[in-house]
Amino acid sequence: MMLRKYIGNIALLPFLLIIASHGYAQTDVAAKSLLNKVSKTYEGYKTIQADFTIAVQQPQQTANHSESGTIYMEAAAGKYHISMNSQDLISDGKTQWTILKEEQEVQVTEANNDSEAISPINIFSFYNQGYKYVSASDENAGNIRLRVVELSPEDPHAPYFKIKLRINASSNLIHDATIFDKGGIKYMYTIKNTKANPQIAADKFTFNQNKYPGMEIVDLR
Repeated sequence: MMLRKYIGNIALLPFLLIIASHGYAQTDVAAKSLLNKVSKTYEGYKTIQADFTIAVQQPQQTANHSESGTIYMEAAAGKYHISMNSQDLISDGKTQWTILKEEQEVQVTEANNDSEAISPINIFSFYNQGYKYVSASDENAGNIRLRVVELSPEDPHAPYFKIKLRINASSNLIHDATIFDKGGIKYMYTIKNTKANPQIAADKFTFNQNKYPGMEIVDLR
């Protein structure tokens, strides 16, 4: 239950680490150059499909809670469809449907277009301001060399104090991200099988009640 509670709020976070190319709060020439490359790579994609795994590690616990899923996005329009075992998240850019499978419930809310909120609407500009960043030593995942950038929010009320972003040095694609919560919880995301500009049917980004028979619709708008 704890894992599902947080997925709805931050499942998109690693995809929102597609950072725009200017306006960072703290100058680090190497980090800025790398983030510019990452931004340029993703900005060239109209649509994105990727598999991901999220693992949540709590203090004093050896076992992680984990879940895998797939995300489909049309970033410029703020459209996305996230499919997981526990829930689906769908947005057509105006409305968001959160399908809670165990509860047999669909929560309907307005899509969050707040420029200061974590949202696909600002996928290429969320980190334009309000974050400090610095390069860290390269790391490896198997035979993949990863460049590392660490970001910290300037807002003292942010729920996390650091984001560690690891980027594939050869492709300039995000490999994984770790979010360090102020309560000691770590959220670890791994992204794989990223597909650029896949053909995605328009109805992928709208809710079809026929695909979720028997579920209660709760309109929270």
